[in-house]
Amino acid sequence: MPVSLDATDLQTLHIVEISAGLTLLFGTAALLFPQAANNFFRGVERFLSRFAGAKRRAIIALFISVIVLRLLALPLLPVPAPGIHDEFSYLLMADTFAHGRLANPPHPMWLSFETFHVNWLPKYASMYPPAQGFVLALGQILGHPWIGVLLSDAAMCAAILWMLQAWLPARWAFLGGTLAALKLGIASYWVNSYWGGAAAALGGALVLGALPRIAKDGRVGDVVFLGLGIAILANSRPYEGFLFCIPAAIWLLWWLAGKTKSPEPLRVRVGQILLPLIAMLLLTAAFMGYYNWRLTGNALLLPHVLNTRTYHTTGLFLWDHKKPEIHYANQQFEDFYNGWERNNYNNTWSDILRVSEEKLVRYGLTYFWIGELLALPAIPFLFRNGKTRLFLVTFLLVTAGLFAVIWSNAHYAAPLTCVVFALAVQAIRYMRTVRIAWRPAGVALARAIVLLLVSDAGINVARGICDPLLWPCQGDPSRAAIATKLEHTPGKHLIIVRYDEDHNIHDEWVYNGAEIDSAKVLWARELDREQNAKLFDYFKDRKVWLVTPDSDNTYLEPYTPPDSPTADDSDGK
Repeated sequence: MPVSLDATDLQTLHIVEISAGLTLLFGTAALLFPQAANNFFRGVERFLSRFAGAKRRAIIALFISVIVLRLLALPLLPVPAPGIHDEFSYLLMADTFAHGRLANPPHPMWLSFETFHVNWLPKYASMYPPAQGFVLALGQILGHPWIGVLLSDAAMCAAILWMLQAWLPARWAFLGGTLAALKLGIASYWVNSYWGGAAAALGGALVLGALPRIAKDGRVGDVVFLGLGIAILANSRPYEGFLFCIPAAIWLLWWLAGKTKSPEPLRVRVGQILLPLIAMLLLTAAFMGYYNWRLTGNALLLPHVLNTRTYHTTGLFLWDHKKPEIHYANQQFEDFYNGWERNNYNNTWSDILRVSEEKLVRYGLTYFWIGELLALPAIPFLFRNGKTRLFLVTFLLVTAGLFAVIWSNAHYAAPLTCVVFALAVQAIRYMRTVRIAWRPAGVALARAIVLLLVSDAGINVARGICDPLLWPCQGDPSRAAIATKLEHTPGKHLIIVRYDEDHNIHDEWVYNGAEIDSAKVLWARELDREQNAKLFDYFKDRKVWLVTPDSDNTYLEPYTPPDSPTADDSDGK
């Protein structure tokens, strides 16, 4: 069947066309006029090289710069409004943590509040690992969950710089951190939504940044960073984090066994490195077991697995087959789980090709920019450098794991972020050595690659583009506007959400915070007459309102049953 492009697709395509045109222009200019503006760029590069030499100062400066640049962009990229199911689930987790709890007691009216990616029994809690929730909770305590997003994104860029400093010369490490900041710190859904990959990316950077430092100095402090990185990965992206840690574990064991040069004897390596690391891993396992027990009643049962067993009938991996359908208490769940989700993948080769192409588009737009095409000649050299061997093995292993699963979002690959920018920097380094007819065209091409990313980020900000994919960070502010209005209206309020038959299953309005009974404004799903009556009786002290997002997502009126004359008149107007 023919594929139609909506406004979002066309806007993304237009940005890609602009970037492609600039890449062609910059690349041609670099080949024809490699000496143009050479003195200017050499002066800038010398200054940045001296600045990058003070490594700690460079890390602090990058952290602050990400925050400042994103705040300066607020007039064009305002504080994001949540819109994706996952975002609301993470915000519930943040609110739970901010109230000093890991989980909330189940609610007697939970059927009316039932929503996506949230467990209700045995506890009311998000199904996701806790790392992103802790980030958002920190922001909520400081004034707004997005503050936590901004801080975590800046910390991720700083951690990537710290990691690269252990593997590359200081000036090249600083370039890598800057590239990460430009790509993921301003016009990316990682900083412009509530479900990005900054936490997992930070964990991956800590792991790979600690390894060469441990091999060089054998300090306990670096072991702490390694253990912390593993803990963050296990509590943000456990599947991808596990794959990410396999090459790192082999590398560390090889070093511990004395297969690589080390100034420390085996006794010191075991006492100062291995034993503290084991202790941190045991603490991480104990926390995860306790967290699971608090949320699911079983230390070995992840909240995500519990949610999958409760609601999902589709598989995780490409070779998995569907289970029998489950009957749900509301039509939206029927449409989502028995309709859209089951129809998305049917174990055919065409489905495998389609979901693989989807991954390529999502990962490509998030981690790469068209200007990197100028570095293609350097790709073969990456396989000849011993320092990049660990990066390449890690990249290939995690990528294979990502393409083995059905579902995809760019932040699933977040542990690989530091690897992606390490390889990008190495490619740029090689490009600078390329000479064409004895002319230093490679230097000009390398500069063009960086300048194209700067222009790409600038174009997105100027046009108010929150992410190249657009859809992960374009929440509808209408729901928040209605909630704000009622927050300033005396009394407590219960909002009943009524959906039309052709409702967009990705536009969900029924989400609440950790405190249900004491909340000033609650959102509930309109169900059958019996369940509605129970809900109204339980919350008889509240003013009951009706919203109809599919017909008018800004209109709020006193609740009337769907079969009442008033409701019929309202539908006809």
